[in-house]
Amino acid sequence: MATVNAVIRATCVADADGRLTFALPLAAPDSAHLLLRARPRKGVPDPAVRRLPLEASGDGRSLAVLEPLPPLEEGRWDAFLEREPDAGPQQLTSGPLDLRVLVDGARVDRPSPVAVRVPYRAMDGFLAVRAWLRPAHAEAGPVEVGDTATTVTARLHGTALGEDAVVRLRGRRSREERVLSPSADADGRGFRFSVGHADLTGVDVRYWDVHVLPTAGAAPVRVGRVLDDVADRKHSFVYAAAPGGGQLVRPYYTVDNDLSFEVTDPG
Repeated sequence: MATVNAVIRATCVADADGRLTFALPLAAPDSAHLLLRARPRKGVPDPAVRRLPLEASGDGRSLAVLEPLPPLEEGRWDAFLEREPDAGPQQLTSGPLDLRVLVDGARVDRPSPVAVRVPYRAMDGFLAVRAWLRPAHAEAGPVEVGDTATTVTARLHGTALGEDAVVRLRGRRSREERVLSPSADADGRGFRFSVGHADLTGVDVRYWDVHVLPTAGAAPVRVGRVLDDVADRKHSFVYAAAPGGGQLVRPYYTVDNDLSFEVTDPG
C-alpha cells in the first residue's frame, strides 16, 4: 500500500451509461473512500461532497464508481483519497483517462435535466471532474465564421423547439439584445441561426451571450458545447475574428463552455 505522503495517481474510465469508474493503486482499501469535493463558489459557504466507497479489484487496485444518479451539482469537483473519516484527505494526481465513449455524446438525445460529467487533468496535474446540470441544453455543433455573418448549428436536449422559438443574443451587463428566428429541423431538436456581425457592433457591448427560447415565455436555454470529452474549450476552440461595422466580431467559448460573441476594436 502506498504511504500517506506518496503521490497517488488515479485513473478513470467513462462508460456509455454515464458511469465513471476510478482506479487507485491500493490493494487493500480498508475503510478508505474516494472523495469528490466541489470547488468553493461565491455565496456557497459549504462546498458539496460525494464519498464513494473503494473496493479491492483483486489486481492490486481499488475501484470507486460514480453512478449516473444522483447527478453532480454543476461546477468543478476535485478528487481526494480519504483513508479515515477523521483524517485529512489526500488530493489525487491524474493518471490516464479513458473518455472515448464521450467523444460522440452529442449524438444521443438527453432528457431533462441534462447532466454531464467530464473527468480531466487539471493544470496542476490533479484529477478533477467538470459537471454540468441544467433543465435543458442547446449543444453547439459547427460554428462557421463568414465574411459578414457567423452561422451556428445546434441541437436541443431536454426540450424541443416550438413554432415561435427564437434565438436571443443579450449584451452582458447590458439591456441590449438581438433576436433571431432559427431554422428548425423537422424533429424540433436541431436548428441553425446566423448572426450578422454588423448587428453586434456600434453599441457599448463587448460580450454577447447566446440563448435559445424554445417557445414564447419559456426559460432561456444557454447555447454551448459540453456533450463530449473536452472539459475546457475556451483556449482549445479558437475562432477567427471577422470585421463588422468598423469593429471585429468573434465567436468564442466561455470558461463554462458556453457560446458567446466578443466585439473588439481593430488594431
